[in-house]
Amino acid sequence: MPSARILILTNSPLCRNPRVVKEATTLGHAGYEVTVLGISNHLPSVAIDREIVARSPFRHLSVNMLGHEAQSTQRLAVWLRRLQHRAARELCHRFHWQLAAALGPADSLLRAALRHPAELIIAHNEIPHWCVSRLIAAGRRVAADIEDWHSEDLLPHERSGRPLRLLRANESYLLHHAAYTTTTSHALADALHARYGGRRPEVITNSFPLGPFLARPSPLPSPDSPLLPPSFLWFSQTTGPGRGLELFLAAWSRTTHPSRVVLLGEARSGYRQRLLDTLPESFRARVTFLPLVPPDQLPALIARHDIGLALEKDFIVNRDLTITNKILQYLNAGLAIVASNTRGQREVLAHAPEAGLLVSLHETTALTTQLDALLADPDLLARRRLAARQLAEQRYCWEKEAPRLLALVETALHPSPGSSLPATGS
Repeated sequence: MPSARILILTNSPLCRNPRVVKEATTLGHAGYEVTVLGISNHLPSVAIDREIVARSPFRHLSVNMLGHEAQSTQRLAVWLRRLQHRAARELCHRFHWQLAAALGPADSLLRAALRHPAELIIAHNEIPHWCVSRLIAAGRRVAADIEDWHSEDLLPHERSGRPLRLLRANESYLLHHAAYTTTTSHALADALHARYGGRRPEVITNSFPLGPFLARPSPLPSPDSPLLPPSFLWFSQTTGPGRGLELFLAAWSRTTHPSRVVLLGEARSGYRQRLLDTLPESFRARVTFLPLVPPDQLPALIARHDIGLALEKDFIVNRDLTITNKILQYLNAGLAIVASNTRGQREVLAHAPEAGLLVSLHETTALTTQLDALLADPDLLARRRLAARQLAEQRYCWEKEAPRLLALVETALHPSPGSSLPATGS
């Protein structure tokens, strides 16, 4: 009997959406016929995505938003998609029209999904979430992953031009009509269920397959030792304002024990210099900016550091509730954690408080004291690193999450007569 066909929908390039890659890889290795349908909208990601697909058990298709990639007969279609997106954003910004095109090429992604035969469609990100009602009405069985609470995300000025009422309607629809929904933390699952009702999302964390770990202390430098001082690492796709870096650096710049800071990501224009300008001269040389690396290189890069920074802002509802990739990748690599005191990150460190520090970014004097205490004690740092790795091994690794994902998919594809899964359209 042929294996079930699964279609995964996403907004993002593969290299910028590790959650989709983990899901597609797990399902592909389990014997399902998996296709990921996304949107090609970031030129540097194109070659990296091809490398990912070449070694993965799934196919990859995309709606093209990059005109240079298109054949001459397709360039007009790409141009029209871009024009529609810009016009929809402007209409949403000026008149609050709730248009899916303000999010991106929604109609194009929906048409491509409708053409693709699949027994189950799993929708990730905001444009696929909009597609759900149309897909269910067409008789398709749909599940959805709510990795982020899109209607409650971003800084206030970044929310202008976004169809927030439409996003909320989509989120509510998912909880009431999808075969199942998943999200990243119990805090976010509870909040979504409290807001919209329906079925509480299942929790599949953003954890990763366990990598190697070398339990090594990070000794402080001395006159006769060439070893580098401990290093803090922060990474994201974009290095820019609103990520907690300014507050952390304000506290770090008053520490008395040697350390370094490494920031990995695409820095927004002028932001690198603005950050450095806030630091005393003696600290500027201790800050290193690194460009993004392909996903398969990231774990080794993380493992070269000592302390991972998870500086989420609690006034952004989504950032307060979710558990991000970064904190779980730090645990996997055995980095001690410095995490802002958000509900999602409290959920993680509640299982092993010795793995890191929960801090208030706005209390910079107290934060300076906490950082200095950690930097001053190599044995404490080593114990925190070991506790972080043990937390990954015992709870936050993909080896723990994959069986839960496979069980959800199997139940969605073959619901029992007494199953509480919602019915799809006929």
